[in-house]
Amino acid sequence: MSAPVPIRIVVPQQLRTLADVSGEVVVAVAAPVTVAAVIDALEVAHPALAGTIRDRDTGRRRAMIRVYADGEDYSDTWTDAELPDAVTDGREPLRLVGAIAGG
Repeated sequence: MSAPVPIRIVVPQQLRTLADVSGEVVVAVAAPVTVAAVIDALEVAHPALAGTIRDRDTGRRRAMIRVYADGEDYSDTWTDAELPDAVTDGREPLRLVGAIAGG
């Protein structure tokens, strides 16, 4: 098993407020580094976020949250797709984007 790597995460403002953090969040994740593994680590580090990014019962991503890694949309492949090297080596953050609705 490889040593955990630091993963940078850009979290939407409303979730940063809830978690009482500013700027990027960094969590340590062991391989394989998937979005689901990053969210697991994020929820452990910031329990106030549990259930806000994915449903607590089903584990499915909430529809109002999109996930981007190195410019690619990982929203629909987040449980098993490994993140790109640009994210795992720290060059790029994993981006969680909250939907904006209005009318």
